[in-house]
Amino acid sequence: MTTSITPAAPTATIRAGWAPGGRAENDDAYPRPQLRRTGWVLLDGPWSFLEDAADRGVDLRLFDAGSDWGAADTITVPFPPESTASGIGRDVANVLWYRRDLGPIDIPADQRVLLHFEAVDYHAHVWLNGQYLGFHEGGQARFSFDITQSLSPRGANILTVRSYDAAEDLEQPRGKQDWQAEPHAIWYRRTSGIWRSVWLEHVPRTHVSRLGLAVAADDSVETTVEVTGPWDGIDVELVFSFGGRTLSRSRHQLLGATLTTRVHLVDPQLHIEPNDLRWAPEHPHLIDVEVVVARGADRVDHVTSYLGLRTVGVDDRHFILNGHPYFLRMVLEQGYWPATHLAAPSPQALRAEAELIKDLGFNGLRVHQKVADPRFLYECDRLGLVVWADTAASYAFSPRSLRRLTQEWFEIVERDRNHPCVVAWVPYNESWGVAHLEHSAAQRSAVAGVHALLKALDPTRVVLGNDGWEYVAGDVVGIHDYTHDAAALRGRFGSLEAARNTVRTERSGGRRLLLAGHGDGPRRPMVLTEFGGINLHNGDEAWSGYGDAEDEQDFLSQLSALVAATLSSGLAGYCYTQLTDTLQEQNGLTSADRVPKVPIESLRAIFGRP
Repeated sequence: MTTSITPAAPTATIRAGWAPGGRAENDDAYPRPQLRRTGWVLLDGPWSFLEDAADRGVDLRLFDAGSDWGAADTITVPFPPESTASGIGRDVANVLWYRRDLGPIDIPADQRVLLHFEAVDYHAHVWLNGQYLGFHEGGQARFSFDITQSLSPRGANILTVRSYDAAEDLEQPRGKQDWQAEPHAIWYRRTSGIWRSVWLEHVPRTHVSRLGLAVAADDSVETTVEVTGPWDGIDVELVFSFGGRTLSRSRHQLLGATLTTRVHLVDPQLHIEPNDLRWAPEHPHLIDVEVVVARGADRVDHVTSYLGLRTVGVDDRHFILNGHPYFLRMVLEQGYWPATHLAAPSPQALRAEAELIKDLGFNGLRVHQKVADPRFLYECDRLGLVVWADTAASYAFSPRSLRRLTQEWFEIVERDRNHPCVVAWVPYNESWGVAHLEHSAAQRSAVAGVHALLKALDPTRVVLGNDGWEYVAGDVVGIHDYTHDAAALRGRFGSLEAARNTVRTERSGGRRLLLAGHGDGPRRPMVLTEFGGINLHNGDEAWSGYGDAEDEQDFLSQLSALVAATLSSGLAGYCYTQLTDTLQEQNGLTSADRVPKVPIESLRAIFGRP
């Protein structure tokens, strides 16, 4: 007996989802805000779903369009099967199968159809109509296939995905996904398989496949346009504008598949009142970017994007934004929801998350142990929030885990490098995956090497090494200190000399803050990248690693004193732990449902202090 495949509703007809200069009804759902086109469709919704505990699916040829799937479940993509929103709501086998009928897809002449996966954890094999499209390893970043030759303009188009996510593999980047059967300490339930949107996109045969926008200190923009398809006789027109004013317009003949040019923006405000055009949390101006690919007078492709005119860096004491010292007031964002886990419930939930952080008085956040949804980064771009970007850590050190980590960083930097909100990359956290850092030359070399790699991939941003303790390399010394004694915190960091002495001599979590032989640490800016963690409304299920507050007044009193100890100090900023309660970690400023535990005005008065 063959179980019918859950169809698309009604078919995967590519539609216009966004128009330059306007906000279409479904614009919030567009998965790639930094490179927009009009012809696209989401494949989120019901899919057929099978667990394959014995890993026999390939031998049984479950990827064949007519294969027998027996009593398949129905899952709601993009929610992970462990979440209730998926319709499955249980821990699942390591090997999972997904299938969906896209319906007939009619391809216009001289067009291609691209299939995009925003994230599948962790290995993914993909077939269409029984034809193997390819493989991707890594659970955090986007990957794509050109499916044009495999599509049928009539009848079914059966898309099949096999994912493999080894619960017990500590060499696999997992972040805060637990490897035990039940969440313990600071780790959460797993997020397996497809956990971000799947979508189709119509593109011309010759189309823009990459756009790079790097802002220099003189407000010029190094612009890179990569084109896929025949480029002979192709021109690229670049238009930069703000508020209806054209800042630059130029046309370039392609002499290869890649165009690199430096664009100089022209506007008197850049010389007189540059903050009227520059991006910062206090004035998050976004400049519109339009790319037109043309052959003679005929438009071939058209994409839109945006940029934030801003630069970041450090000196020996400060984080520097647009050439000036800038004190960071950040919050730790786990990006976990009760019903959907690491997947966001909706694009509107991502917008609400960014608005909540802004309303609480913060000027930034650290996305912790996961890679942010690009739509969330867009909201941070729009609202004005600086972002420190992690990726998921592994917990065992080996050549394999190092390869996996660096491979994902290549994809993450490429995906997110145009977002002005992203100001720092954070490759390691609390020696996770490099547990013997103090005694292992190989692990110290790994941290220093990944720091150098990220600086090579993106020299325009701040890059940390190992955040929290055991500084080996990095543009910033990140310090984790969970004392609830505000006087002790002020004693450690109340002046620049005190902070430098603390880094040289103290330990945190039992680990040295600065490893011997890495004496440049005290000459780097120091940020208290995790602190606080006060539990309010503590229940029996709460992890006991954080201190408690007896009531709301005690909570606000402790919170105010701790934050005050970080101001007018030797620190370049802080990151408070944490935004929301998350399972047994009940140390959030809000509940897991994003309801503030105390009046938001009281929190804003504390965290909004400069």
